[in-house]
Amino acid sequence: MEILWVLAAVAMLGVVLLPFLRRGRGVIEQVPPGHPDAADPADYGFVREEELDVRMPGPDQDLLDVLDLVQRTQDYRAAAQLLAGTETEGELRWQRVQAFAGAAALELQQRPGGVHETPGGQWLRVWRAEAPKDPGGAAVHAEFLVQQAWRTATPGTDEFRIIMEEARESCGQAALLAPGDPVPYIAELAVARGLGYSQGEFEQLWLKILDRAPAHMGAHLAALHYWCEKWHGSRELATRFAEAAAARAPRGSLLAAMPLFAVFEHLPEVNLVRGFYQSEVVTKAIHGALHAVHSARPDDPMLAHVRHLLVFFLVRSERWAEAMEQLVHIDGHVGALPWILSPDPAAEFAVYRALAVAGYEANGGSPATLPH
Repeated sequence: MEILWVLAAVAMLGVVLLPFLRRGRGVIEQVPPGHPDAADPADYGFVREEELDVRMPGPDQDLLDVLDLVQRTQDYRAAAQLLAGTETEGELRWQRVQAFAGAAALELQQRPGGVHETPGGQWLRVWRAEAPKDPGGAAVHAEFLVQQAWRTATPGTDEFRIIMEEARESCGQAALLAPGDPVPYIAELAVARGLGYSQGEFEQLWLKILDRAPAHMGAHLAALHYWCEKWHGSRELATRFAEAAAARAPRGSLLAAMPLFAVFEHLPEVNLVRGFYQSEVVTKAIHGALHAVHSARPDDPMLAHVRHLLVFFLVRSERWAEAMEQLVHIDGHVGALPWILSPDPAAEFAVYRALAVAGYEANGGSPATLPH
């Protein structure tokens, strides 16, 4: 799956020292480490940049343990057992399917194989060969093909279309093995985007997901891409989709944060208005996401995704204390938007974290005043 961006200067007081917002999703420059005005995130117990985990948005120790075992032994059975014991309709299954598929794709990229070398990700091929009726293996293979298309080919080319057509077929096979599982259909959302399904075809696919998991946040985020301006929709269609999801969100659902993701997907490439991130549209979306975070279950697998995006917007809005509150919950993991769009997600996250700390201290905050 594609891992998907304001020329403006933001005047900050004291230790913040003019970080520059160069593009809508670009880099923020900060005072260099060791500068006498640079605040130290370590004072707050935050993880060192080189120790930040770029694989996931938040902790899932069971997944990490199984991934380590599978990659070390090249034996798929632990992965099959973990997915078999993961709730079908929940967010966690989709995240774990993505993680296994991504691990196999990365292995293959690192070791493409040759005359005297076995290609990486061989455990997934063995899984499909030895357990062709296993719905978990089928779902991982379908998502693997989707990720391979986005990683190795250019949309619109014959190579891309061939891989995507194979992925669509694999999604259908996985769906037949687990009729009530929304995951194969969620994987197909990326196929629909890549192959350019008509809006009617996309709506039919979307209804299959809503029938199985109407409040699935991961599915809504995947569908949002299709409706975005850069793909097959527009800013208006994406906003309408996100606001409709938020409006029908059940109590405690993170779907109330969807409008913030829609705003992020349509950030202006160049923004000359200093107050853009304090604008009514952005402020309203932030408030919706904050409400969703405060209402959600503490163990909701999608909670970290929303917190990460909130850090991005809260820092750019100069809402330092609120940004610090989110950082306390997510620090240590950076495998989420917006950081994954950077060539160095850990470094990008560390810059925003340092700015949050600096802004917090510039306004009288300290480690002693930060609630944990």
